Amino acid sequence: MSAGRTALIAGQGALPGLVAARLDAPVVRHLDGFAPSGLASTPFRIETLGTLLAELPALGVTEVCFAGRIARPPVDPARLDTATAPLVPRILAAMQAGDDGALTTVVALFEDAGMRVVAPQEIEPSLLDLPVTGTPEDGDLRDIARAAAIHDALAPLDVGQGCVVSRGQVLAIEALPGTDWMLNSLRGFVRPPGGVFFKAAKAGQDRRIDLPGLGPDTVHAIAAAGLSGLAVEDGGVLVIDRSAVAAALIETGLWLHPWTR
Repeated sequence: MSAGRTALIAGQGALPGLVAARLDAPVVRHLDGFAPSGLASTPFRIETLGTLLAELPALGVTEVCFAGRIARPPVDPARLDTATAPLVPRILAAMQAGDDGALTTVVALFEDAGMRVVAPQEIEPSLLDLPVTGTPEDGDLRDIARAAAIHDALAPLDVGQGCVVSRGQVLAIEALPGTDWMLNSLRGFVRPPGGVFFKAAKAGQDRRIDLPGLGPDTVHAIAAAGLSGLAVEDGGVLVIDRSAVAAALIETGLWLHPWTR
């Protein structure tokens, strides 16, 4: 870590608070409409991003960390400030790109402003500690291998970071609506029993930003969907509240298997 201050660009959920607790006097900012839980933060708008990029180095910021959930906001041309106007072509191109392309642009904008982008897991390494629980059966291991192959095949298309497979059949693929929507979609149709929830970073993605997360609510949603367990990339998924996730696994009877690329 550098001798300068760290800016935390916070999104929704508990992750920003976990990261902030490990930082010394961080500068915390959030995109308007996506405030973090239980953490004091100052909002900014995408139309004033140029001003933020100038403000942070003036406050002694040399590093920036992105943590938490956001969605792509609409851009109001009438609200663009002078500092942001030159960035409009890059911002609009990012808004129209897939997740990886958009995030690559965001990282480049902050790096061009002289700040190093650091990952949440670089600040808090324990976020990568998986609460491995139980043992998948042979059929589950085959489903994990099938899910991993599907996940890697979809990576160049920049679709999502998770999928569900049961007895070799693909039941769901995570896309823009997210994990909760994917799991809820498993109800109401005839399908093979059980199944594996697979979650991993996309092959080749920048792991400093947008690693998938796993919290206790997701574990309960997986159980409610009637699945048998979770296959989670070892070193590729951030565990939000490890003790609560471990307790949820025990409570639901699900296994958690570490998958290695």
